[in-house]
Amino acid sequence: MCRGRDAAGGHPVTDGEKTPAEEHAPATRRLHAVDGLLGRREAISELGDALRLLVEYATTTEAPTEELRRAAERIRQAAAPLGERVRDREVLPTADDLLGGVRMYNPVTGSGSALAPPLHIAADNGVAVGTCTLGMAFEGPPTYAHGGVSAMLLDQMLGYAAGIAGHPGMTVRLDTTYRKPVPLLTPLRLTATVQDIDGRRVTATGQLTTADDPDTVLVAATGVFIALRAEQARRLFGRVVNTNRPSRAG
Repeated sequence: MCRGRDAAGGHPVTDGEKTPAEEHAPATRRLHAVDGLLGRREAISELGDALRLLVEYATTTEAPTEELRRAAERIRQAAAPLGERVRDREVLPTADDLLGGVRMYNPVTGSGSALAPPLHIAADNGVAVGTCTLGMAFEGPPTYAHGGVSAMLLDQMLGYAAGIAGHPGMTVRLDTTYRKPVPLLTPLRLTATVQDIDGRRVTATGQLTTADDPDTVLVAATGVFIALRAEQARRLFGRVVNTNRPSRAG
């Protein structure tokens, strides 16, 4: 029996057949979903860039007091539409991919985070290598970075090193040694490697230097990371909702 519809070329399609469009529909839907996700990530990154620029200007401006008040009102107005649809703490961002290591709002590496420098990390023969430049918003002592920011950067680096070694875990100890102050508005270079793996326990070391003088260590760190047992992971993250799991349709 025919369904009263035609495939390409005009021949009738029976109940057991699919049109070419139907054959390719699952792949097309996946392609559209990927395009939509990439577009959203681009928009999030654009917003993050704008927010980081705003934070930098807000911490360096010497504009008149009334201009500050007018700017504050305009920013509140711009923020209002974003606040109409926000996720709860236990709901992951739709643009994130935990298994793929994409965390758009990570406060160290996230391109969508107003807090992140952001730090860019890559693996090089088992070594984690990171680069960033800290703006004036990260100031501690005048013209230098706050010590806690250096610790945060190195914690991220050490954790990344553990991950690329195949032993991701959560930080249980972080020891930092501050040898020299870290200059602001200066390209920085960070490296980290795994030194020891003992069951679920991983020890990694790292350092922070300027890009121009990688032999002079400004801050060094040693971190210990523990891989979670299944019951620990369930207890900590069992209520987390992932709205961006890959579709199994098709």
